[in-house]
Amino acid sequence: MSYRSILIGIFCVILCVATVCFAELVTKYIQIGILQFPPVVIGMFTFVLLLNRLAGKISRRFHLSPQEMLIVYSMMLIGTMIASRGLLEKLIPLLVSENYYANVPNKWEKLFFPHIKKWLIPWDPSGGPQQEVAKEFYEGTLSWTRWQHWLGKWEIPLISWMILVLLVFFSLLCLASLLRRQWVDNEKLPFPLVQLPLELARDEETGTFFSNRLTWIGFAIPGVIFLYNGIQKFLPSLPEIPLQYELNQHFTTRPWSDIFYTPIYCSFAAIGFFYFLPTELLFSLWFFFAFSRIQDVIASSFGMQMDNMPLYPTHLFIGYQVAGAYLVLSIYLFYISIPYFKQVFKNAIGRKVLDDSNELLPYNVAFWGLVVSFLLIVIWAYVAGLSLWMAVMEFFVYFFIVAIVMARSTAEAGMLMTETSFRPIDLYAIFASKSSLGAKNLTVLAFLDAVFTRDQRGLLLTAFLDSLKLGDGVGIKRRQFLPVFAVAILVALGVGTVFHLMIPYKYGGITLYEYVYQGNCQWAFQDHGPAIESHISHDWRAPTFFAVGVVFTTFLAFMRFRYFWWPLHPLGYALCASWTMIVFWFPVFIAWIIKSFLTKYGGMRLFAKGRPIFLGMILGEFSMAVIWTLISSLTRVPPPFFPWP
Repeated sequence: MSYRSILIGIFCVILCVATVCFAELVTKYIQIGILQFPPVVIGMFTFVLLLNRLAGKISRRFHLSPQEMLIVYSMMLIGTMIASRGLLEKLIPLLVSENYYANVPNKWEKLFFPHIKKWLIPWDPSGGPQQEVAKEFYEGTLSWTRWQHWLGKWEIPLISWMILVLLVFFSLLCLASLLRRQWVDNEKLPFPLVQLPLELARDEETGTFFSNRLTWIGFAIPGVIFLYNGIQKFLPSLPEIPLQYELNQHFTTRPWSDIFYTPIYCSFAAIGFFYFLPTELLFSLWFFFAFSRIQDVIASSFGMQMDNMPLYPTHLFIGYQVAGAYLVLSIYLFYISIPYFKQVFKNAIGRKVLDDSNELLPYNVAFWGLVVSFLLIVIWAYVAGLSLWMAVMEFFVYFFIVAIVMARSTAEAGMLMTETSFRPIDLYAIFASKSSLGAKNLTVLAFLDAVFTRDQRGLLLTAFLDSLKLGDGVGIKRRQFLPVFAVAILVALGVGTVFHLMIPYKYGGITLYEYVYQGNCQWAFQDHGPAIESHISHDWRAPTFFAVGVVFTTFLAFMRFRYFWWPLHPLGYALCASWTMIVFWFPVFIAWIIKSFLTKYGGMRLFAKGRPIFLGMILGEFSMAVIWTLISSLTRVPPPFFPWP
């Protein structure tokens, strides 16, 4: 680590934040920051590599080492996640949306406003709907002087929420420090998302990656296709090369018509990532996705009610199976780590049995830091109006079930995006109706679910773990990442907040990206409104299918733990109903076919030889995404479709 790498990293974080904000919110066509491996980061990193090579030719003094390059990469990764779906796209619109969209039919003024603390929002809960601070946020065209006026109303709620955000980020940092040795050293998980940046950074010294002809063959496959599809947007008379196809159009009669949304998205980058996974895990991922669709057919055949899981793209009976799978999988991951966690606990109470001098945080700091920050988070939620036991449940599920399984899906299964199929409140609904929580609890949960628990894309825990794994690859001391993470977080929060306020106040939120300004910020309130207004009866399907998920995942975990030949991984079952698998099931299937063929007829030697092709495919698709984002921003012509919505 060097001071110049930090300074360059700050500059690149600002560029990434600005690019993500304008591309995702204003241009709207390419979501270049929502993945756990954001395209804007790899595109910007490639540009920095080219500049670094040019600087090295001028003088070796100006040349950054691989270690410095990966410091810059880690800062961009964290900054991009925070600016995109990891935080700010969910937080900022949420603080005014319930006021702007409140009206007579939805009765939000009566149902929610009395239970919202004034320090949580920039508008007055007793002042009625569509107050000026919210109206001008959504309708835009503010002058600079007027924008400064409204900024004063945002100060207290932003400070209040940033306290919670920093506590959550610190908890995830402690969690990453506690999990790293078990997952990296003991279990030796593959961490597929670090393969390409590590290869790019090492190429600064070896020069073998970009000079390899296979790399450019892989790059050319998506490069040529997206170049052509981009030109087609300027010349609409040309036929487009389709990269998506909806299978549901062929399912026209029951029970087949009740199969949930099943598209084919052909992402070459995703195929490249999944190429590095074990074939048995690839098989489990696509098999259980198909298994979820078969369940749809069977359930429809028996006349089951085919309503959806609240706020998630799956049927309710599948969503509760997944919730059971998450619970068992988190317990299973803890169970196989018990010997390690016993040693960590001894370190935490002063009986040092593990050398933690090269860990991100000393184990006693990480352990007690996680405990104290968790308690402070619960206190914050309690002061905001959430009951104490519900605050504990909300964040316990978030940190120790959802976040761990999501991070595992990235570290072991190479998932490009992390997304769940349930919220903590859905676990409560197993035992009692949501109506029994009362209006106060449901109001605060609507805020917390929208910011933290509903959309997990951009989960910072995966960025911390991936960065530490990258550091191992080039010999960076792990503790040196502490200032790197801290600076990246603070810069992204500061710069990103400014952009996320300036853009809607200038252009108007109703003209910007619908998911951010009209979707996620409203859905929890729309879901909780009926539960407050009238009693909703307890649904028998919730505990029934939750139990099915628990039993089946326990069986899968037992078989995997006991028999090495068992082909089905419980992680595949846990992810089967998520938006992640809806988007990536087809690339998983293609990667499974390719890798099975190569390893069967060419062994590991042929698999290793094909590695540059698939890394080149990742680089090609993501580089074209950044290039077309810039072109679209300048020309206002829609870019080509990229298959990871």
